[in-house]
Amino acid sequence: MQGTTAPACAAALTDGPDAAASARALHDGLRGWRAKFPALTDCPVRDVLDQIGGKWSTLILTELGGGPLRFGALRRTLPDISQRMLTQTLRDLQRDGLIQRQVFPTVPPAVEYSLTPLGQGLLQAMSTLIGWADRNHAAIRAARLDFDARAADLQEEAPVRLVQNR
Repeated sequence: MQGTTAPACAAALTDGPDAAASARALHDGLRGWRAKFPALTDCPVRDVLDQIGGKWSTLILTELGGGPLRFGALRRTLPDISQRMLTQTLRDLQRDGLIQRQVFPTVPPAVEYSLTPLGQGLLQAMSTLIGWADRNHAAIRAARLDFDARAADLQEEAPVRLVQNR
């Protein structure tokens, strides 16, 4: 798989019985691809994921997937976000070419945000991850509870082990 691009490797990833082999093929392909970018600062995957992996970027892109929205409408759909954080995230997404900002010459000026073709492509790619998260969220939550319970049990046993080892 040497020389395979990351998107082609990702396309090979599957669910089900072949998931382990698929994950290994992705890993092997990305290792060769990653050799091209030894400095993490030059890695295109990290560069993109650093931006879209933020708490609000995915939610904003998903909301804009339904069509253009004004700032106030975005703010209402994401009530937990501060005005400052929404403004900054919109600027970052615009800087990356994922959304566009259109100002209408009204008093006061109306501003509308929408996905660019690049943003639409990203949202399409993200839909696979969003679907996976939706299908597997209950299993992830159960795994977290199990992990936390085991960690708590180890915390309680730790002093006993120290005393027994003396």
